Amino acid sequence: MPQLEHITAIEKRLWSAADNLRANSNYASNEYFLPVMGLLFLRHAYSRYLMVLPEITASLPTRGGKTRALKKEDFSQKSAIFLQDKAQFDYLVALPDSEDRAKAIIEAMESIESDYTSLRGSLPKSEYQDLDNDVLKNLLKSLNPDELKEVDEDFDFEESLRDIHIELEDLNTEAVKLAKTIKKNFLELGV
Repeated sequence: MPQLEHITAIEKRLWSAADNLRANSNYASNEYFLPVMGLLFLRHAYSRYLMVLPEITASLPTRGGKTRALKKEDFSQKSAIFLQDKAQFDYLVALPDSEDRAKAIIEAMESIESDYTSLRGSLPKSEYQDLDNDVLKNLLKSLNPDELKEVDEDFDFEESLRDIHIELEDLNTEAVKLAKTIKKNFLELGV
């Protein structure tokens, strides 16, 4: 898929996720930003993990017929993050409805923070507690399209996130202005 189509497909998914959060949560547009960005981080980390995993696995030393277990250092050398099973995006997407998705996402973020001290306290966690299990299910699924399952080496994830962040901030500013205009109009009407 060409880069522009790839970005457009991801953008459509993000807007769909935002619409879902707007309609099915008590979060304002400036509040659902963190849960979405946290899951985008996790999705990208998982894509990078999958991208380097075959190369790492192929180069693991073997002794007595046993292959050494994966370590976070293996991934750091490849500019990727080691993800414990419970922090892998496909695991979260596949959770049955009987599982508490908020708890699972929080545990995923905590496992990353425990492995990478530089990330401690920086990943969103409590923001997921107020979201309905079905809302989280739909959000996870919307952030798990085929377009995100492969990482293009030339794709600048950070730049794309900055652009999305700016666009969300602009929309929030517009929403605040619109709310003020509506309030003013109601006051003028005496409502």
